[in-house]
Amino acid sequence: MKALQIVDTGVVRLTDVEKPVPGVGDILLRIKYVGFCGSDLNTYLGRNPMVKMPVIPGHEVGAVIEEIGSNVPSGFFKGMAVTVNPYTNCGKCSSCRNGRVNACEHNETLGVQRNGSMQEFLVLPWTKIIPAQGLNPMECALIEPMSVGFHAVSRGQVTDIDVVVVIGCGMIGLGALIRASLRGATVIAVDIDDEKLEIAKKLGARYGINSKKEDVIQRVREITDGYMADVVIEAVGSPATYITAIDIVSFTGRVVCIGYAKSEVSFQTKYFVQKELDIRGSRNAMPEDFRAVIQYLKNSNCPKDKLISGIFKPENAGDALKAWSENPGKVFRILVEF
Repeated sequence: MKALQIVDTGVVRLTDVEKPVPGVGDILLRIKYVGFCGSDLNTYLGRNPMVKMPVIPGHEVGAVIEEIGSNVPSGFFKGMAVTVNPYTNCGKCSSCRNGRVNACEHNETLGVQRNGSMQEFLVLPWTKIIPAQGLNPMECALIEPMSVGFHAVSRGQVTDIDVVVVIGCGMIGLGALIRASLRGATVIAVDIDDEKLEIAKKLGARYGINSKKEDVIQRVREITDGYMADVVIEAVGSPATYITAIDIVSFTGRVVCIGYAKSEVSFQTKYFVQKELDIRGSRNAMPEDFRAVIQYLKNSNCPKDKLISGIFKPENAGDALKAWSENPGKVFRILVEF
C-alpha cells in the first residue's frame, strides 16, 4: 500500500509499505483524509526533536472501517465513518494515575513518536476508534485539532461570566474560541490575519484584534472597561504571544498555554505573583473533548469548507508542505486525500 514519509528536512516521498492486518481487538481503517498539523510542518522543517526520521506523519484522521478483528465489542461496522484518538497512555505514570491520560508522560502520538496515518490503511485497537456517525470522513479529519482547543477551554474552567482572549486563530485556536462561545463567554480573537479574524467572528468571537495593526493590550483594556481578560488561551507558541498573554490577563485570571514556544521566553515574573495568576498547560485532548466536537460539527452551521485551505493527493503533499512553510499565516488545515 502507499504511504507518505518525511525522510529528511524538506524531503517528502511516497513509498510502498506492507498493508497491516488486524489482530485480536483491532480494527482496520481505510484512510480517506488526513490533516497536516503544525507538528508535521515542524517535522518537515527539521524542528521537531521528538521525531526520528523517516516518519509517516499524520494524526488528524478521517476514515471508514474496512475490517473488524476478533474480540471487538458490538457497535462498530464496516463502512462506519470514524476518527481516531491518536495518543497512547501507559497507565502507570502520575498523569495516568490521576486520570489525565491525555498528558501521559510516555505518550506516543501518531506521526510524531511513532508512524502516523498518512497511508492507505491503518490498524489500531478498537479503544482508539471514535465513531462519528452523521459526519463524513472529510469532516472527521477536523475533529482532533478542534478537540485540542476544546480541551484548553476545559483547562481554563471557562464559564458564561468570563471574557476569554484566544491568541491565534488557526484550527486549534478556533476550537478554543468555539468552545468558549458555546459556554457563553465573551470571546476576543487575536491574530495577524484579517481573514482568519472574520472567520473567528462567524464562529463565535464577539471581537477581533489584528495584533499587527492594533495595540492588543490597549484594545483588551477598552473592551473590558479596564478589567482585562479573565482567561487567555495562547494558541500560537511564540515568545511574543506568551508575554502578551501575561500582559492582558486580569488580576487572579487564568492563562492556558497550548503552543510550544521554539525558544526561551523571558517573563516579568512579578506579574505571576502580583496578579496571583493560574498558569496552566493544555496538552492533547480527552475523550469527552472529541465527543463534544463531534456533537458541535453535527449540530451547528460551522462553515467547514472555509476551514480547509486545500486538499492534495499524496503525490503532491510535499508541495503543500512547502507552500505552507512559505506562508504559514494563511493556512487553516491542509488535507491529504487517499
